[in-house]
Amino acid sequence: MSAPERLDMVDLTVTHGAVRAVDGVSLTVHPGEALVLLGESGSGKSTLARTVLGLPGPTARVSGGVRLSGTDLRALDERALSDVRGRRIGYVPQDPDAGLDPLRRIGAQLVEVLLRHRVAASRRAAREAVPALLDAAGLTDPDRAARSHPHELSGGQRQRAVIALALACAPGLLIADEPTTALDALVRSRVLDLLTAGGSSLLVVTHDIGVARRIGHRVAVMRAGRIVETGPADRVLTTPRHAHSAALVAAQPGVPR
Repeated sequence: MSAPERLDMVDLTVTHGAVRAVDGVSLTVHPGEALVLLGESGSGKSTLARTVLGLPGPTARVSGGVRLSGTDLRALDERALSDVRGRRIGYVPQDPDAGLDPLRRIGAQLVEVLLRHRVAASRRAAREAVPALLDAAGLTDPDRAARSHPHELSGGQRQRAVIALALACAPGLLIADEPTTALDALVRSRVLDLLTAGGSSLLVVTHDIGVARRIGHRVAVMRAGRIVETGPADRVLTTPRHAHSAALVAAQPGVPR
């Protein structure tokens, strides 16, 4: 695995027309840390994650800084940034179908990633690496999964295939956007195990307190584009100091009122 990366966001602002989707956010993901970005739908979490990747959307105006272990990502051109995506930053999108080409077999997509980022020396070496990558991602029949098109896999299997793609180049930072949405409890647990097993720095976007409790070292609570509270996960999720954080925690099933 690559060395865990440090991610610094400094006064990051993203506007779409008159709307500030992200409003002056400054956050750090320390090497090897799992930072959970927690908030309700529409709070700006996904926009923040995509902006780190250089994918804020065609109408977005962005200001502020994004640095990956000292590399100024906002100063890179698209070609250099695409080298960073996949090689140094792995991305698990909210919808696994958005991360998979519906017309190509899963194995072929993994081979392309390995060759694109020069992780495999040849196409043959890349093909030989595919079963182990799918097996590590928890697919019980990796040879069958490699031969399959996305529509031939279940939702949980597609999510694991996307994780295999995100982890294929052993990136130092993994960004996962609502990685357990619509998964049953068993698959959800296994997916979270996969995200944390490799030792990468981790930025997880979620509205799910359970995910934050399970994997977070720190939690940053987002509301209306701003960070309203940040702290150790056990403290924020047990004794939140901001009213919005307290409301999110209290709204979770099974939390005493």
